[in-house]
Amino acid sequence: RRAVRPGGFVLVATFADDGPTRCSGLEVDRYSPDALHAEFGAPFRLIASEREERVTPVGVRQAFVYCLCRMDS
Repeated sequence: RRAVRPGGFVLVATFADDGPTRCSGLEVDRYSPDALHAEFGAPFRLIASEREERVTPVGVRQAFVYCLCRMDS
């Protein structure tokens, strides 16, 4: 909240809720668009979200979610 001015935007990407549970040997958190938006709190409004699946060089599919939020006040 301190880094974004009112009317400013935040774009965040992370593993989707059905994405991998581990990455590079570490456990990861996974989010749906609503759960990721909830991490930012009430001042932020979810403008858009996108889901993407990527295939790693070894052929494993990984799901990601992107959220664009705007700080209203």
